[in-house]
Amino acid sequence: MDLHYTADVATDEERAAVDGLLGAARNGVSGAAARRQRHLLLPVLHALADRIGWISAGALNYVSRRLDVAPAEAYGVATFYALFSTTPRPRRVLHVCDDIACMDAGAQALCAALASTFGPAGESGGDAGATWLRTPCLGLCDRAPAALLTTAGAHHSMVQLAPVKAEDLASAMNGTREEPALSGVEGHVGGRELRLLRRVGKVDPESIDAYRAHDGYSALREAFELGPERVIAEITTSKLLGRGGAAFPTGRKMDAVARTPERPHYLICNADESEPGTFKDRILMECDPYAIVEAMTIAAYAVGCEGGFIYIRGEYPLAARRIGHAVAQARKHGFLGNDIMSRGFRFDIEIRRGAGAYICGEETALFNSIEGKRGEPRSKPPFPVQAGLFGKPTQINNVETLANIPLILLEGGAAYARIGTPDSTGTRLFCLSGAIARPGLYEVPHGTTLGALIEMAGGVRGDERLQAILLGGAAGAFVPPAALTMPLTFEDARAAGATLGSGVVMLFSERVHLPAILRRIAQFFRDESCGQCVPCRVGTVRQEEALHRLASDATSAARAQDLVLLDEIGRAMRDASICGLGQTAANVIDSARKSLNLFTTEAQR
Repeated sequence: MDLHYTADVATDEERAAVDGLLGAARNGVSGAAARRQRHLLLPVLHALADRIGWISAGALNYVSRRLDVAPAEAYGVATFYALFSTTPRPRRVLHVCDDIACMDAGAQALCAALASTFGPAGESGGDAGATWLRTPCLGLCDRAPAALLTTAGAHHSMVQLAPVKAEDLASAMNGTREEPALSGVEGHVGGRELRLLRRVGKVDPESIDAYRAHDGYSALREAFELGPERVIAEITTSKLLGRGGAAFPTGRKMDAVARTPERPHYLICNADESEPGTFKDRILMECDPYAIVEAMTIAAYAVGCEGGFIYIRGEYPLAARRIGHAVAQARKHGFLGNDIMSRGFRFDIEIRRGAGAYICGEETALFNSIEGKRGEPRSKPPFPVQAGLFGKPTQINNVETLANIPLILLEGGAAYARIGTPDSTGTRLFCLSGAIARPGLYEVPHGTTLGALIEMAGGVRGDERLQAILLGGAAGAFVPPAALTMPLTFEDARAAGATLGSGVVMLFSERVHLPAILRRIAQFFRDESCGQCVPCRVGTVRQEEALHRLASDATSAARAQDLVLLDEIGRAMRDASICGLGQTAANVIDSARKSLNLFTTEAQR
């Protein structure tokens, strides 16, 4: 594509897909009026992909004219996301996860079987015309191995398949498998004291009446009684820290947005959960969606927002459907809209689907994505509380963080702060997968030891012996079996050189070849780097190359040189990358070398 339009013309079906979202094209609607709809670029691209299966040059020309966006810009956005294709491909696509949890569960053998029967990834195969692709983590680690089947057309579908066998994937490729949508609770859910998970598996997630019968909207009513300032005061007293990885004090962020005079204020729920090994937000959205809608409404009331967005990971079809249903029902029953609960407060929620870009979990990249731009992080300052979405003050929190807010208001900030430890209050959701007897989502108070959490899930699988634990996700750290006595708190994790991150606890037994896991993590960061800054764009590539050389029969001198190079690359990325992706891309590799003494013997290649 170019800055200028080409001769390519959209088909009738492509125009229908675009017009179905933007409305019928009208002569004379261009310039500023069209550009005000720029934020609909991502939904429009989804509409094309859902209907056609790919996005042609003619379709991009039509979209560019409708939104008054240069074709090169539209092409740049369309090619940024892994779920979109700008080259022809069949309407049915099978995305097979080959990330670390699925690797441990046999994904490589599944991919080999597919390649043997249907040809290499990306080639057409199957009786009815399909293709299969390797994909990073699908957020189904508790049910690995996993796949995602998308079928384009007038009745677009996206179906999660997990766990899968080779015959299941063959049936999906041939169009003979009709898999019902997952309910969201196939994996194990448990814990010592269920608070955030208390309704999961017990309350119909699609019924607003069932939600209200189990304390639903009691917290919003309490918020209206307290008033915005006291709501923020209670959250500040609770000492709630963000659960997305950064662990920033939630009350302080809310207070900063509320005090910023510039209007409007925006609220965003970051549900773009793409960290390998993480699935907690998916289960909350699938199984207790009204709690997220209510929490967003409370947060919006506290900081003075009239509009909000929930940005849901593109690979989460069930979560998107249930959140969408919850938003519609809340609006219908007066819990969203112009006069919520007859209190004179106006707030509504728009849903945005991601499209396969881990980087969009970074808050400023997410802003750009919603605005219809490439999901590239912005330099800070200014910070989101000052200039976030559309350049306005923005409150952004992840799903688990928001889910704590109704609990805080119902029991009081001081009571909430007494759970856990003084510096890590409340409970925490942990995603257990890998070599664990009962993979699933577990809720425990902060301060519970890592060993106690693992025992709660049945301990190490079968008679396998524990080799290492990945804590916090791909951007987290490996810890050795000796770390089982570590209390799970923000402060204890920091002291151990680790992080709780996104709540990942992935076990690896001694049968797993850890250097191969490290290479897959390095590949993940290489693929997911947005490419905007040199330290990350180049560093993630050089890091993966060094790990591949370490796996070869190199001389001791060459191996020593590559180990020094890994240190230098890691420092450069940590010090000079624009965002957290580059700053953390070397953490797991560094921790594996230092905590597990990896690459110190020939046997560990």
